[in-house]
Amino acid sequence: MINKRKNRPIKKKSHIPFRLNLLFFIVFFSFMALIGRLAYVQLVKGDDFIALVKRTETSTAKKAVPRGSIYDSKGKVLVGNKPKLAVNYTRSSDATTKSMLETAKKLTEFITVDTSKLRDRDLKDYWFATHPDDASKLLTAEEKKRITKEGLSNSQTYEMQLAHITDEQINYSDNEKQVIAIFTKMNSAYALSTVTIKNDSVTEQEVARISERLGELKGIDIDSDWDREYPMGDMLKTILGSVSSETTGLPSNKVRSLLTQGYSLNDRVGTSYLEEQYEPVLSGTKTVVQSQTNNRGEVINHEERYGGKAGSNLVMTIDTDFQKKLEEIVTKAVEGLSDATADRVYVVAMNPKSGDILGITGKKKKYNENYVVTGIEDDALGAINGAFGMGSAVKAATVLSAYMDGVITREDNTIVDEPIEFEASAPKSSVFNRDGKIPLTDLDAIERSSNVYMIRLAMRMGGQYEYKKGGKLNINLSVFDKLREYYAQFGLGVRTGIDLPNEGKGFNGGTGAAFSALDFAFGQFDLYTPLQLAQYMATIANGGTRIAPRLVKEIHSTGKDGGIGVLETVVPTKIMNSLQVESSLIDHIKEGLYRVTHGQNGTSAYTFKNYTPSVSGKTGTVEAFYGGPLPQFKQKEVENSTFASYAPSDNPEIVVSVVAPYFSNGIPSDFAAGITKQVYDAYFHQESSTVSTNSTTANGQTNVQSTQQPNTQAGNRPAQQANTQAGNRVQQVPQQQQPVNTQVPTAPVRRQGQ
Repeated sequence: MINKRKNRPIKKKSHIPFRLNLLFFIVFFSFMALIGRLAYVQLVKGDDFIALVKRTETSTAKKAVPRGSIYDSKGKVLVGNKPKLAVNYTRSSDATTKSMLETAKKLTEFITVDTSKLRDRDLKDYWFATHPDDASKLLTAEEKKRITKEGLSNSQTYEMQLAHITDEQINYSDNEKQVIAIFTKMNSAYALSTVTIKNDSVTEQEVARISERLGELKGIDIDSDWDREYPMGDMLKTILGSVSSETTGLPSNKVRSLLTQGYSLNDRVGTSYLEEQYEPVLSGTKTVVQSQTNNRGEVINHEERYGGKAGSNLVMTIDTDFQKKLEEIVTKAVEGLSDATADRVYVVAMNPKSGDILGITGKKKKYNENYVVTGIEDDALGAINGAFGMGSAVKAATVLSAYMDGVITREDNTIVDEPIEFEASAPKSSVFNRDGKIPLTDLDAIERSSNVYMIRLAMRMGGQYEYKKGGKLNINLSVFDKLREYYAQFGLGVRTGIDLPNEGKGFNGGTGAAFSALDFAFGQFDLYTPLQLAQYMATIANGGTRIAPRLVKEIHSTGKDGGIGVLETVVPTKIMNSLQVESSLIDHIKEGLYRVTHGQNGTSAYTFKNYTPSVSGKTGTVEAFYGGPLPQFKQKEVENSTFASYAPSDNPEIVVSVVAPYFSNGIPSDFAAGITKQVYDAYFHQESSTVSTNSTTANGQTNVQSTQQPNTQAGNRPAQQANTQAGNRVQQVPQQQQPVNTQVPTAPVRRQGQ
């Protein structure tokens, strides 16, 4: 029997384990997922990724343009730009420390730069940049622990590292310092911004060498630059202001605000006075350059999108020919001062209808360290910021204040001038009346410069109408504030509104004793600036409108030739306020100011009795304390000579204020008035008018004024017979008194209150 089981074929078992099958299964699905992802990336997101590869970034950089110039009223350049060559560096977005160092080293082969301003910090920064491996080893173990523990920032860590760099490590040679100076400037630039490597004394040879190798000097180019220049020398330079250098850059107190306006840290900006006031106008609009970079940070396109616009030009209200004469007059007056303490004179001339400053100057003696006079120096800013007692020059404001307060009327304004003596007080009197009783009207009081009349007005404004010799002074101290409110309407004790920053307000003496209020009424308490004195008189001269003084009347574009271009803006006349009084009363007071210079008892008739055109004004002499630089005279009692006036009397076109402080030996009669007369001579009797076209008046209208010589008879009124003794002034002349200026009348000495 055959064994069937033996003959049956044997099945072979699979040698592939289950785990291997599972692996094949996983790999299969992984490939499927990968294929799916690739399909998604290519088919669905393909365009997006192609765009990413081709992506470019556009960045905008700005370059400075030439600053606008400043011209006088007749087109003469006061401040201009002197062009010069400059070597600049524009930092690319992919610039590295290594690449900038290489460029700096190459550049030192072609130019020489100033290294005197390198700081230790600059040297340490350079060492750190050139020794990256050593720099990492500077920190101690303890410092590293502190950094980790306190979470110090990178900048804080950097400062700790710099502190370990020794003087020996930064003891570089002169050649190395050349590289450092250039590298420091390069490294200070933002990406795609431009900095100046050298702009002083760039030679033609340096330009030629750099131009031949610009391809090797990445980011370097040759451009034009400028410096401020002053063709008229120091004339008005303090008022014109200053501009920062590229080194100083933006003023620290204005960095944030200027940066938000599009400035760069190293931009030059106006830092004082006109340059600062008109910075937005003078700075122009920067050139805009767009740079495109690829995804690797490489610049692939560099295009000037906007060519920029040079700064606009200012046309001032001042005629430099008249200004020059003004400065000569004041300089001679100061040179002639023999009084040890009298050392300065200020003059302001302005148009009362437009506010145009026609001329402004101040001169004072210049002292060395031993307080020896070495010459005369400019102090025009003192006319704007200096505060002085003005004395009787403000009496017209006091009288008008009394009218506004209702303590006198046109029908009832007569007050007896007599010595005033209250309980426990020294007597107060007018210069012309030491012991009598003289009834005075308001115009008489202005003409003769009555102190007592003003005292009685202050008493009435303080609530006390009656006076009894030896009695009590019982007035409300609110009279101080009341007078200041009225005076402010004239511009006294408040900012005038001139187009300059940081204008002085004068000095507010606060609320003093009741007796001080009496002095206040005739100019003996608060202090005012020469500019405020001019605005006060201009307010009366134009009929009661307080107009802000202005130094700039027009703004012009820059022409293609770099000179003055077309008119862009006429600076409007700015009205500050109007006097709260009838115009008829202002005209009435103007009659009193006319009598000062023409009346029989006028305090300045001696100077102006026969002058044409006629002048109206008010003299002032005030007791004060010395405020000059000489230490031996500190707090010494002195006198100030002032005069505020306008001409012609019937149609004023110019107001002049003169302030001459600190006389210790008595004031030569009409000192300030004598200087005023010379100013009028320079204005009215010169070959041509100082006033140019396009003057804007108080009502906002633009007048085209004549350039012909003014009629010297304009506004002249029949003068009354003048008292040759100038209002019965005291005849005493201090011993050792010397003539101040041969051109100034040497009449009797004036005393306080005239």
